Amino acid sequence: MTIPVNEIKTPIAVKEIRNPTLPQRTGEGWGTRSHISFDPEFTMGARNAVNVCLRVQPEEKVCVITDEATLGITAAITHELEALGAPYRAWVLEDLASRPLKDLPKEILDDLETSQVSTFAVQAQRDELHSRMQMTDVVNRRKIRHAHMVNINPQIMVEGMRADFQKVDRLSAKVIAMVREAQRVRAKTDAGTDLTADLNPNYRWLKTSGIITPEKWGNLPGGEIFTTPGEVNGTFVIDGVVGDYLCAKFGSLKGNPLTIHMKNNRLTEAHSENCELEDDFWKYTHTDENSDRVGEFAIGTNIDLKDVIGQILQDEKYPGVHIAFGNPYGAHTGAEWDSSTHIDVVGRKFNIWVDDEQIMRDGKFLVEA
Repeated sequence: MTIPVNEIKTPIAVKEIRNPTLPQRTGEGWGTRSHISFDPEFTMGARNAVNVCLRVQPEEKVCVITDEATLGITAAITHELEALGAPYRAWVLEDLASRPLKDLPKEILDDLETSQVSTFAVQAQRDELHSRMQMTDVVNRRKIRHAHMVNINPQIMVEGMRADFQKVDRLSAKVIAMVREAQRVRAKTDAGTDLTADLNPNYRWLKTSGIITPEKWGNLPGGEIFTTPGEVNGTFVIDGVVGDYLCAKFGSLKGNPLTIHMKNNRLTEAHSENCELEDDFWKYTHTDENSDRVGEFAIGTNIDLKDVIGQILQDEKYPGVHIAFGNPYGAHTGAEWDSSTHIDVVGRKFNIWVDDEQIMRDGKFLVEA
């Protein structure tokens, strides 16, 4: 069910609710803020996040990070934490620093050090990747169950966040078992994509199906498996979306795709009738010496998503192949190189072969969940 983003709902007012049975563990709630309202349509997605994806326990402390633009969605999440009785502290980025952030505020970093769970629901701004990496460095070191919800919006809350993540997890587990034994994956589309990823057995495959564990934080909504490829060669017609701040700028590329070519795991060409898109993408992927290097090869597994919507947070989970240039998340995959950038690219309606076995036809999995 799609609910128009601009549909006006009767908001729910949220106050900080103290749990009288756990007075020593109530946290600080929203601090000086109160009476933050949210659309009741967000409740199902927020409940999924807290109870299914993060499996928050009443005794666990949660660090909640948001911004002014995402207050309503975050209020729905904290409402579920309050119902559970879990202590939390909600931080609004603009209360602590001007944006775009150069560094993540110390108050948040300190709070993460004493938290078992964290959520990050904000709207991305240009040149803030460094501050997000500071956050995930703490998350990785402390093995915090972390929900990463960059550019979450009302449409995603009532679509992708309502997915059956247990079913998505079952499918993801089957697909990852196949690719872990494979030497290569080939992907083709009628739009002109034809690429091959040769896999490196020394690099780990990760499952981020929406069921978040201490071993790997995950984006929400979830639904993908990924690795750092050994080498990618071929053509990718990006008729879905591109990531980072370019996603908000250019949206869905269905009517005006970006075509890229890769050789020896490096971007060699990028072409689009939209010259601004072509130029911005090329500049982004040449920020540092590895910004043009394929750092991620992934397969989206969220079978409850029906189409690309122009929002990378959800669209990279859309069934099919996506890749990313730049940072390979080496702490998880085992890749030993690095980059200061990371940008995903998404297409539509893939045919996918794992070695010689076809697992997807015209965007539909041939593997049962």
